[in-house]
Amino acid sequence: MIALTVTTLINPHPWHLLTPLWQGDDRQVQSGLPHNQLAPAWQMMLLGDGSPTRYLQLLTGEPTLIDLIDMSSVGESHDRAPAQISKVPGPRVRRQVWLTNGGEPTAYATSWWEQSHVDEYLENRSLPIWSSLAKLRTELYRDVQGLYYGHSAEISKAFNHPGPFWGRHYLFWHHGQPLTLIYEVFSPKLERYLGPTTI
Repeated sequence: MIALTVTTLINPHPWHLLTPLWQGDDRQVQSGLPHNQLAPAWQMMLLGDGSPTRYLQLLTGEPTLIDLIDMSSVGESHDRAPAQISKVPGPRVRRQVWLTNGGEPTAYATSWWEQSHVDEYLENRSLPIWSSLAKLRTELYRDVQGLYYGHSAEISKAFNHPGPFWGRHYLFWHHGQPLTLIYEVFSPKLERYLGPTTI
């Protein structure tokens, strides 16, 4: 188990935001994209409301583990996050992880949590969010709000791929209240399981 405390920093560790070549909002999420822009299997991964950590395990046949990069207090800052961060009460904590399967990074995720509740839902910081919330039998609604297709030098280095990359952001709702905002980027190496991103 990783023992990490939340640090309070004026300039916390930066997070890896894609520089988009294209982005879509909740309208594209609801209607889906043309298949020549994003293949059906990838749309199920990106636009569906299921658990990506569970999907990654099912696709690869390997457990989804996390490499916790950082947990920092960002206070009331909007932290360059999607606009929906305003729905998560402050002060906030930002958590960054690499998701790995079989020792290979398959996704990057950043999440923002209300600081007063982060320990309640992420008691074991070394577990993926899905595993932590499943242990608590927390009922959730995953509300996908935006899609991205773009570049990031840091993500490119970790995935050992030039990009561009597909990403998304969504809110987790619990008992009608926003629990956390999550921003995820997926490795193009998932094409070996999902096929090409376009057809």
